Amino acid sequence: MTLLSLAISFIGLLSVVSEVVGAPQGYAPSAGHFIPLTRRTQPSRNVSEWAEYAKNLRDATIAKYSSQPSQKRGMGENLMVNQGLDTNFYGSLAVGTPPYPFDVILDTGSSDMWIASSECQSTCEGTSNFDSSKSSTFKSMNKSFIITYEKGYATGTVGQDVVQMAGFIISDQTFAVVTTTAANFLQNPVTGVFGLAWQPLAASGAMPFWQALASNGQWSQPLMAFQLTRFLNVSQAGALEPGGSFTMGYTNESLYTGTIDYQDFPDIQVSYWIQKITSMTVQGKSISLPNGSASYAVIDTGTTLVAGPAASIAAIYAQIPGSQPGTGSWEGFYSYPCDTTVVVEISFGGPNWSISPSDFDFTSTGPDSDECYGAFYAIPTSNGPSWIVGDTFLKNVYSVFRYSPPSVGFAALSEIALAMNGKVGAIPSATLGGNSAMFTLESSEAPPTRTSSPVAFIISVFIATLVSFVQS
Repeated sequence: MTLLSLAISFIGLLSVVSEVVGAPQGYAPSAGHFIPLTRRTQPSRNVSEWAEYAKNLRDATIAKYSSQPSQKRGMGENLMVNQGLDTNFYGSLAVGTPPYPFDVILDTGSSDMWIASSECQSTCEGTSNFDSSKSSTFKSMNKSFIITYEKGYATGTVGQDVVQMAGFIISDQTFAVVTTTAANFLQNPVTGVFGLAWQPLAASGAMPFWQALASNGQWSQPLMAFQLTRFLNVSQAGALEPGGSFTMGYTNESLYTGTIDYQDFPDIQVSYWIQKITSMTVQGKSISLPNGSASYAVIDTGTTLVAGPAASIAAIYAQIPGSQPGTGSWEGFYSYPCDTTVVVEISFGGPNWSISPSDFDFTSTGPDSDECYGAFYAIPTSNGPSWIVGDTFLKNVYSVFRYSPPSVGFAALSEIALAMNGKVGAIPSATLGGNSAMFTLESSEAPPTRTSSPVAFIISVFIATLVSFVQS
């Protein structure tokens, strides 16, 4: 073999590597990973469109919650995007071989991961969809899939493939490839949902990506955390704005102050991220709350507002002079004078956490109206959780979801985090991160396995070949 032929062979090997690891990659932190969140701003709406939007939010919440019952790798971060003036918060991941990036809603209120298929035409139009035929590692499970959310539904089939997020890789993650969704459920560039609740809630029956990593000791700390930005009622905000931070395996200490107050789950089976509301005040006055499971709240990054039992919601607005129940599409909502500064505080057994009046003010009742609709609304609670605490609350705290012991923690936002609210800017690029090892799901008796990165493998082959050539 000549040096020229050897060089040509190495170039050929590198071209193979570029096909395998050519997906966009962010930085590779030494001890963990961070995911920037992107936020999509709300489009301009007229009065009737706002009413329809509010009705859809409430109907979707009802549907979502009435239809469903080793060596550590360190940390990772995924910067999020804020979509639709705090409507959704999404991050990025990659699927397949070669890996291809997708934007997905990060949802602690569900447990399934799904990606829109290239076969999903009319209802998924405008998104960058997943073509399973282009992934050499995709496996069909020959199983149907259907799930209902606050804002719609999705159906398709179940499969397995390599999934990467924030530098973590699972080589055989089970997820759904969706061929049909509710109209307008996906808004470009979002292509799917990344469920971050517990396995018993999964419609597919699959262990969620986060839970597989946490249960197999892949994280430095057994937790994940969110910091969400606020752009609601910011007139200069665009459709997509920086959305904050989602971390796995650690908390970002620059984004909160003081200590994180953790409250363990009530004595129930893990499914949703559940907290018990122990007290609530409105305008400084205490609200009477039910006891037992009727006081349980799901902490849900995938829900935009806050939903609760009709009697409790009525008690909240009874403390706001001039409030009135909505009708028609606004059923379950309440209006109140826009010049009223509404202050709500909630406790889950620890400190009282305040909701900004800017977050409580959902929207005005009309372009020239002095009446506004509040962000708390009533839902039936007979077939699901009593309270759904969404982004209206979560934008006001640093929230931590801990695997062991199962608990949720909140902390006060730092000045650095607060300075991000309303700060218009470019959205973050995909932050998949990069680890040198791959995690393979195994049975509970078998230890997790790892494989070397393709680049390291090719370089080692080249060096071995070069040594052989010199010795010859």
